[in-house]
Amino acid sequence: MDKSIIQLVDELPTDNITVKVLKALDYVAPGEWTNLTGFDNNIRAITGETEAKVIQKIRDRAVTLYEDPQKGYQFAIKLYQTIDKADTAMAAAALANKVSEKIGFLSFLGKITPKADVTQSIDLVLKIAVEIIAFCKLNGIPQPNPQEFANSLTNNYQNASLMRMVALVCLDGILPLGPDFLSKIHGVISGTDSSAITQNPVFLAVNNFLPGNNPSDKIGFINQSFNSVQGWMSNLVSKTGVTPQSISSHLGNFIQIADDNLDIVAAFLDQTTNYYEHTGIQTVVRSLIVQAYTLVKEEIKQEEQKPIQDVSSAVKSDKSDKTQYEVSKTVEVWDNDDEDWYQGTIEKIEDDQFFVHYLGYGSSYDEWVGEDDIRTRDLRSTDENGYAVGQKVKCWDDDQEAWYSATIEKVQGQQYFLHYVGYDSSYDEWVDSDEIS
Repeated sequence: MDKSIIQLVDELPTDNITVKVLKALDYVAPGEWTNLTGFDNNIRAITGETEAKVIQKIRDRAVTLYEDPQKGYQFAIKLYQTIDKADTAMAAAALANKVSEKIGFLSFLGKITPKADVTQSIDLVLKIAVEIIAFCKLNGIPQPNPQEFANSLTNNYQNASLMRMVALVCLDGILPLGPDFLSKIHGVISGTDSSAITQNPVFLAVNNFLPGNNPSDKIGFINQSFNSVQGWMSNLVSKTGVTPQSISSHLGNFIQIADDNLDIVAAFLDQTTNYYEHTGIQTVVRSLIVQAYTLVKEEIKQEEQKPIQDVSSAVKSDKSDKTQYEVSKTVEVWDNDDEDWYQGTIEKIEDDQFFVHYLGYGSSYDEWVGEDDIRTRDLRSTDENGYAVGQKVKCWDDDQEAWYSATIEKVQGQQYFLHYVGYDSSYDEWVDSDEIS
């Protein structure tokens, strides 16, 4: 079974070789990428929301959107994962080829592996093709459109999406193929026999995703994809001045690199990193959360525009709640440390504060408590769990690790429909008996 989007994001590593490499490339696109991990952390960072109930609504809506096959989120994740796994296998062959060129007694490896520059060039153009397909799926574009992608890449790409393309240029282009990587790639894909592409393991892995009815059509799309972004890649190199040496210098903080072994380092990084999948997951979750947040905000807005009588009835209910508390009244008081209710009597009342004496305890325990932490309860009307409609309870929130006050609106067996005190009805929900006290 495929992992949920929450699992994928929660399991993203906070620090491994992929993360280190991406951080090292920050100098090419300063401040564009931070390693956002954890689904709720992404919600907070992307939306700016801090309210636990709103975050939960966004989370739930995002899960629903992700599971909808019409939205393309799962499809995009599959693409990023597939290209990275196939790329890892091919990197082993490229690494063996490069090692055979450098070390004489291992030259036999070069006879059983493909030429590294050809492999690397095919790998890069296939990643571009996959990026275009994923982009179109995430943005609701019916057919893969290289030109529309190129326009967005130039004007709109940022965050993890931009870093993925920067890493593509640096790790799959400049580092293994040198400063003239564009001309090398052009020479390979225009001069190489088509069978070298169609029999390439990475091509075979993503073949079913590529548009076209036959290999010739698919190769045509690959060429079109590369041609559409050549200008952007050339401009990136010109604008940033990135070179194989500058890349190796920034990577050198955690990898020992010799200048004459940059191609080997590139093959090694290809084999040991999964930057395409890592940043791909981050791209998908950002798109997912933005859409979920838009929908949730609209829901909340509609709830706030409910008829006035709903609001007035809620106000009346609040007033009636307050009148049930008076001096000498026996109440239950919530102890947040013990996470339990204790019986006491109200000794004094000042505004919304109540001075309580706990039954069975000395006066040294007497204290002022807020209205949110006291309740009355008619034990004669409760169910087997001690709960009844209209009763105030505390409900535990795992995400915020906090208790929230609520009133029970409905009871069905072991489940209770709650309205949270101080929140509108959009937050109402069913909970199990073990979630309340």
